[in-house]
Amino acid sequence: MTRPGLPKLIATDLDGTLVRSDETVSAYTHGVLDRVRAAGIPVIGATGRGPRLTELTRNDIRAADFLVMAGGGRVVDQSDPAGPVVLRDERLSGAVLAELLAALEAEVGPLTVMVEASDEHDAPLWGDYHPGWPYQDRFEARSRTECLSIDVIKAFARTADHHVDELLEVARQIVSPQVATLTQAGLGFVEICPPGVDKATGLTVVAERLGVDPAEVLVFGDQPNDLPMFSWAGWARVAVANAHPAVRAAADETTLRNDDDGVAVYLDRLLSR
Repeated sequence: MTRPGLPKLIATDLDGTLVRSDETVSAYTHGVLDRVRAAGIPVIGATGRGPRLTELTRNDIRAADFLVMAGGGRVVDQSDPAGPVVLRDERLSGAVLAELLAALEAEVGPLTVMVEASDEHDAPLWGDYHPGWPYQDRFEARSRTECLSIDVIKAFARTADHHVDELLEVARQIVSPQVATLTQAGLGFVEICPPGVDKATGLTVVAERLGVDPAEVLVFGDQPNDLPMFSWAGWARVAVANAHPAVRAAADETTLRNDDDGVAVYLDRLLSR
């Protein structure tokens, strides 16, 4: 249930939640987030995007005091006048990922696999080409051996024969959470992150730094990778109307679609109470 007054921290997912389908964020949304900060409430961008997309992320949520990226594996404090401070940077062993993928392929058949290995600006993903991947300009075909030769920020996997939710369910039966965290973010791929990495554990880093209790945090999201922060936050969990059914079911409230600036509309009303 939504609590009275105002939350002490606000975190929002980006793609599909704050960012519209045309990959823009409206001036109205930027303005409302500026009002949130002016009210003394820190803003966090909580996204599956990896650190290679930090500049894009900063542009999409300019009011953010902190960024929780890579699904929780990279946490950055942007409030320090001296410059951004990395508070968390988790990686998944290439050897562990190789074993995990072999076990999964033994169950479901051949996988299309990509890895996010570099945090350099606009670095490409490496791996198997798939026409369904929406960001071909940031992709580079590389062999499985190359992809697994180093530790990675996260990996992406899909099959031709399974819907992503079905593949995720099967993968979770095979892969222990002590080995890797599995989720999906609406891109048609299961996302494989280091163990203990999700948006809730990333937000915990920020909340502890600020001395904020999870019960005082308001969150917005649209995909299953947002569910951990929905379980963690206690002030309110708000889904956009275009959210995955599991996210709508976990939400306390539903706001308008991302294309209708649902996050900003909710916050505008909250600030105007």
